[in-house]
Amino acid sequence: MALVTLGINHRTAPLELRERVAFTPDRMGDAFAELRAASGASEAAILSTCNRTELYLAGDDDCAPLVLRWLAGFHDVDVADLEQSFYVHRDGDAVRHMMRVAAGLDSMVLGEPQILGQLKDAYALARENQASGSFLSRLFEHTFSVAKRVRTQTAIGENPVSVAYAAVSMAQHIFSDLSRNRALLIGAGKTIELVARHLADAGVTEFLVANRTLERAQNLGAQYGGQGILLSDIPAHLAEVDIVISSTASPLPILGKGAVERALKVRKHKPYFMVDIAVPRDIEPEVASLDDVYLYTVDDLRQVIEENIRSREGAAREAENLVAAGVQDFQNQLRALDAVSTLKQFRRRAEILRDLETEKALRALRNGGDPETILRSLARGLTNKLLHEPSVQVRKATTEGRPEVTEWLRELHQLDALEADEPTPTEKL
Repeated sequence: MALVTLGINHRTAPLELRERVAFTPDRMGDAFAELRAASGASEAAILSTCNRTELYLAGDDDCAPLVLRWLAGFHDVDVADLEQSFYVHRDGDAVRHMMRVAAGLDSMVLGEPQILGQLKDAYALARENQASGSFLSRLFEHTFSVAKRVRTQTAIGENPVSVAYAAVSMAQHIFSDLSRNRALLIGAGKTIELVARHLADAGVTEFLVANRTLERAQNLGAQYGGQGILLSDIPAHLAEVDIVISSTASPLPILGKGAVERALKVRKHKPYFMVDIAVPRDIEPEVASLDDVYLYTVDDLRQVIEENIRSREGAAREAENLVAAGVQDFQNQLRALDAVSTLKQFRRRAEILRDLETEKALRALRNGGDPETILRSLARGLTNKLLHEPSVQVRKATTEGRPEVTEWLRELHQLDALEADEPTPTEKL
């Protein structure tokens, strides 16, 4: 079974294109059904984050053009726009790519841990939609195991380097003392939780957390002595904060230019620091045109992130070695599974021949035949039937100039060892 990985990421596509092909949770069910139908894949999984959209397929090796057209149609994007940013990995390269993604080696922030959780969520969603079978399940489980080894056996995750950490680091360049600033966090997912933790470590003590579900906002806000509000309450509180960091799964912007303009007037143009980590974006891009607003997207964090990458390069080399070993282990597992299937067929064929010869011998016994003669005939007949087809194929292979088949036969049956153990003519006497 072929494994194919297709997608775009922060290295191949700008934010504007990545947000257009991001999958929203409410469309995932339709996406799985359409993707499998369009590609002919027997198994599928979808990973959609702010930095990448990737499709993992088990089935037809030549499905890439079909998937590209389906992805463009599903998101109403021109195929030509996707072609320049689209990458395809197959079989061993696809396995290696997934393991590098899980280990954080392909992330904008080298070694960032969030992607592993996102990949686990993608696997869970594929299983929930009955799109993942035994092949992808084995691949995902093995990938998670390799990623765990990378985390525990290298220093790639020791320093808090992530998009969330980069956002807070940039805030510290804007405000000299973060303990004097109040933050509004939009969303209540894992990324925002990490942002809240880094802000608290940097000295921020006053938080507002806005979310579609009030209870989740209140729970996260309470962890850091803050307050939870609904998304609809943001305009009423916007003038009270200095820092706005947003990461939701909303398909449309949550914070618009008009709301920010009104808040700036109330603040008498005291500056805002805003980071929009979401894809699609939560904050209208036009907000960046306002005076006294410093608005950054995930792509704008690249400089901060690249500085942190350099500190992890040594650990990354160790991680690459672990990934290479993980790929080899997985391929060995697949080969072993292929061998098991072949051995089952081989054994079944031998059992059929055995049963046929046994039944013939039993009929002869019931007809009063001599038991010793029948037993010898059974052994001779079974031996001839078991050896006939292999003998024919070995002769054919030798005639065709494929001597390795003869060598395989000698290795399979340990013929060299048997010859070494046979007594010499003198010993026989």
